[in-house]
Amino acid sequence: MIWIAASYLAIAACAVRILLRPNRTPESRVAWLAVLFALPGVGVLAYLLLGETNIGVKRTDRVRKVTRGLTRPETLEGWRAAKTDSRAKSLFEVGQSITGYLPVGGNKAQLMADSDAAINRMVADVDAAEHHIHLLFYIWLTDHNGMKMVEAMKRAAGRGVTVRAMVDDLGSRDMVKSQAWKDMQAAGVKVGRALPIGNPLLRILGGRIDLRNHRKILVIDNKVTYCGSQNCADPEFLPKAKYAPWVDAVMRFEGSVVRQNQHLFAADWMANVDDDISSVLAEPLNPIGDGFTAQVVASGPTVRAFAMPEMFVSCMYAARERLVITTPYYVPNGMVQGAIVAASQRGVDTSLILPKKNDDFAVGATAKSYYSQLLKAGVRVYEYRPGLLHTKSMTIDEDITLIGSANMDRRSFDLNYENNILFHDQDLTAEMFARQTEYVADSDEVTIEQVNAWPATTRLWNNALAVLGPIL
Repeated sequence: MIWIAASYLAIAACAVRILLRPNRTPESRVAWLAVLFALPGVGVLAYLLLGETNIGVKRTDRVRKVTRGLTRPETLEGWRAAKTDSRAKSLFEVGQSITGYLPVGGNKAQLMADSDAAINRMVADVDAAEHHIHLLFYIWLTDHNGMKMVEAMKRAAGRGVTVRAMVDDLGSRDMVKSQAWKDMQAAGVKVGRALPIGNPLLRILGGRIDLRNHRKILVIDNKVTYCGSQNCADPEFLPKAKYAPWVDAVMRFEGSVVRQNQHLFAADWMANVDDDISSVLAEPLNPIGDGFTAQVVASGPTVRAFAMPEMFVSCMYAARERLVITTPYYVPNGMVQGAIVAASQRGVDTSLILPKKNDDFAVGATAKSYYSQLLKAGVRVYEYRPGLLHTKSMTIDEDITLIGSANMDRRSFDLNYENNILFHDQDLTAEMFARQTEYVADSDEVTIEQVNAWPATTRLWNNALAVLGPIL
């Protein structure tokens, strides 16, 4: 009787917490309650392990303390003020409300041709570094491209450059355990692990294990930075080779926005490693010429709730003529799905490009559950054939682009630390749109007739997994 009473008490306590927890959408509450009451024992355990967006009180306090103590890029003399129109200005204001970074002018950038070209250019910049190199990847593999970066970092440290390399402790667990990691340390590279797991049983007591640092950042000499979807790995991506190639988009930036990525790296580094690098943020800015306006938009579990979906939705509502979205993982909340549908219904030429074969079966099926509503609203849905389309990008009309690490799924919305860059430039947006057009050329367009012809079992499967979308 005592055990029965205890189990009912545990279920009731979880149910109350689900209903009272702040910053939870109604669909998320319903999904968790369904799991809790359908599978009481499993539901309680699942909620205790995965129900709270919490990296731990100590870690949260450290992140916020570090961030408050760092020099803000816009306080330095010499940064270039933004020049933009009112529509783009409103989007930059949303971005500023998330991480606090101002839109800054004087930027230029290049879209890398492909994954191998991106790594080769990064390695060339590392080899040209004179003062410091700061690198952060969610996944860093010991494959061909991964080892090219390892060797470049070792060469840089050997010639006296200060080199700091950090990886997510879960996403890059094989690298952390590898000889390459030890060799970098022996060569003088300072290494760090973001959100270290340690003992999994003890780690659970200090917050969720699956809250990860999903960012991809490289900053060199306060002059150059990179932003995009690519991890430090070959496009063949051996851990999931049957879905290869991984198709990514990466941009190389110069200008005022570099300091914002530097600030973001410093905050992540000092939150995880006992190494104060705040002095690098106080160095004088390099001379900044003319260029477009850009802004780092970074989100995570210690940033305000709903930050990333609000950025996505604001961009969607800003579109007047054309909206093109690429994402590998589409598990939207109501506001994101509604914004895409609304864009098409008000006459915007709206396209959504997803991989035809997803490496996460549940996410792939969930995405398909939204096809019918999208297609009926006039959204053009494409499924990319050649590999796993991993690019996270959005082009708005002919002049605004958002590119980075954030997916349109609940992990990027609530759980992962992400970094993106929003910019206002017609020429570079045209390049990104051209890349998206290449994706469309290698895709199958989904029609409403095809969706209507799916058997009942397929629709049942897709919709059942979509019910769990808020907790995926």
